[in-house]
Amino acid sequence: MRKDGLVGRSALPRAAAHRRMITLCVTAITFLGVVAVAVLMRIPAVVREAGAPPVAMSPAPARTPEPSAAMPPSRPVLLEIPRLRVRSKLVSFGRNPDGSPQVPAASQGRWAGWYRYGAAPGSAGPAIIAAPAGAPGSPAAFHRLGELVPGDEVTVLRRDRKVAVFLIERVERVEGSRFPARRVYGRVPYPELRLITWDGGLGAGGGQGRSVIAYGRLVRST
Repeated sequence: MRKDGLVGRSALPRAAAHRRMITLCVTAITFLGVVAVAVLMRIPAVVREAGAPPVAMSPAPARTPEPSAAMPPSRPVLLEIPRLRVRSKLVSFGRNPDGSPQVPAASQGRWAGWYRYGAAPGSAGPAIIAAPAGAPGSPAAFHRLGELVPGDEVTVLRRDRKVAVFLIERVERVEGSRFPARRVYGRVPYPELRLITWDGGLGAGGGQGRSVIAYGRLVRST
């Protein structure tokens, strides 16, 4: 400012620029405030959308039970398959001189047999229970074994009065010499069950007839 009180010419542009700068700052702050409010208003909708189940997805399948801990060995005495209304006492069988399983004869098919050189039902390893199929309508214990489906339960009462409950996971049908001996009798680290029936030959050891093999695993014990 000059001594006569008038503003110098050089000060006018600086004042105008200062006012423009203030105006721009106010405008920018106002714009950012509007954007922030819009974002905050959008957040609940986004959260609701994120939490909503996808329309096209089917519900997740139910989890299968985890394998149960192995039980101490004990001889089995009774087998039940509730859905098939099967209830059979269990006899034991061993090996023939050639090492093959000595399964019950067709005339003895009323009762199922437990392979005593395998695992006891509920203990670690594959427990083998076998019986010939017999004729349709016969009293053979396993004549309906081919009707088993994954998810069926099989219970085995043992001499120690404990009950081992198995869940069927797979049912396999094989012809004669294609019998999967390694898959049936091979070692496994968990308590498992193999139910075997056959017709027309010694199917439990790989004979001439057709065999049905049900594979299960221990899911609980009482």
